[in-house]
Amino acid sequence: MDEEYRYQPLEEEPVCQGFLKIHRHRLRHASFRGGWCPEIVRERIEGLAAVSVLLYDPAEDAVVLVEQFRVGLMGQVEPPWTLETVSGFCDKTRETPEAVARREVAEETGCVLRALYPIGAFFVSPGISVERIHLFVGEVDSGQAGGIHGLPEEGEEIRVVVMPRAQALAECFGRINSTSALIALQWLELARRDGRLA
Repeated sequence: MDEEYRYQPLEEEPVCQGFLKIHRHRLRHASFRGGWCPEIVRERIEGLAAVSVLLYDPAEDAVVLVEQFRVGLMGQVEPPWTLETVSGFCDKTRETPEAVARREVAEETGCVLRALYPIGAFFVSPGISVERIHLFVGEVDSGQAGGIHGLPEEGEEIRVVVMPRAQALAECFGRINSTSALIALQWLELARRDGRLA
């Protein structure tokens, strides 16, 4: 490894094993000035991998989103419900991101994917988490979408929302304000312009 990018884990301990798994890491890393920076201690959210899918109906020029309560929005925006892409966690050892996408789309919206377009994978917040999201656009028949879905045993109550693509773009940084949805809507616009969608 390049000397400039060396790091040395010194100690790791679990500090929370609830809904989130959080470990405390003591480490040091190389300095851009040479040598080592002082030791630091950081908590990190562990073990998360997710899949997120923006659903698009080209015949209706509409997107299918899901609306649900989000604890992270409490005290930040009112009401703390948000419009998002279909999303779910995956166990990288058991399912491919594509398989998770198909499962979550059926589970959260009642739709069947006709096509799945990979956008890429990105880290959500590398300062505090290992979480990486595999992002897709999925082609569906929005006429299949509707109702309230989710797994009660996971505390989910998810309402399906179908809206014109142009309206979804106008809602960006408003009601639609999560990373996956913003990136996927921008990708969809570019893909439509340059013919990447079948």
